[in-house]
Amino acid sequence: MEGVLLCWEAQRELRALADPVLLQSQVLERLLAAQERYIPSPTYFQSVQKEIHPYMRKMLTSWMLEVCEDQRCEEEVFPLAVNCLDRFLSVVPVEKRRLQLLGATCLLLASKLKESSPVSTESLCMYSDYSFTGRELQSMELLVLNQLHWNMEAVTPRDFLPHFLALLNLPAEKVHQVRKHADTFIALCTTDSTFIALPPSMVAAASIAAAVTGLRPENLGMPYSSVATTKYLAQAIRCDPNILRMCQEQIEVSLESSLQQAQRDRTHDFKAVEEVERSSTPTDVLDFDL
Repeated sequence: MEGVLLCWEAQRELRALADPVLLQSQVLERLLAAQERYIPSPTYFQSVQKEIHPYMRKMLTSWMLEVCEDQRCEEEVFPLAVNCLDRFLSVVPVEKRRLQLLGATCLLLASKLKESSPVSTESLCMYSDYSFTGRELQSMELLVLNQLHWNMEAVTPRDFLPHFLALLNLPAEKVHQVRKHADTFIALCTTDSTFIALPPSMVAAASIAAAVTGLRPENLGMPYSSVATTKYLAQAIRCDPNILRMCQEQIEVSLESSLQQAQRDRTHDFKAVEEVERSSTPTDVLDFDL
């Protein structure tokens, strides 16, 4: 019996349980106060980077998201890794040939912070089609840590999600549904350079507002409207409701653009689809000057 139990435990994914104490109001206040320290420079493409452009970041972060999904990482890993990426790019010029190495390094660091079993260097090298080595990954890891002064525990939109969901007092059976949609919107914002300079709390609040709007408050058992939800969340983050509504609308625009792109990809002929798929692989990332 003991051997069976040990075998069962070894196969379980180790995930921390939610701590209700962390949903207390003072924790939210501290997150709101701390978030400004971790917002990257919105102008690093113009002021710091000579070879890196927004479309390259889009391709890289999409690849990072695919790695996280394939590795079944915690939801916190991806936004933390991209925050690390953007903060590094805000201060250090990077050659385009080393951009994917940097992205992989940020994934490695974030997974070490958030996962009980971090993504391995071997896996990251494999996902990159061996465009870099484990030794190069380790060297870049030390460089990133030094440039960020070892300050890796950044505040991300995902940190605010439990707080805002608790504030809305959703029916228990609807919380997971809203969280899932909001997580999708947060991931979408994280890959879109339009949202780089926005406070994490605003991205999280707008993502939840967009999720509630899409799912419809009446279907969620909420006694108030989508507009009221946006106003309530704006009050929680001490933001003008109109600004939060604009952020929500931008998320919806970004979603529509992504859906249209996906539709265009599906209608391409075999050759075009093959090129799109190849462009998402690490080998072509180098070919296309990333």
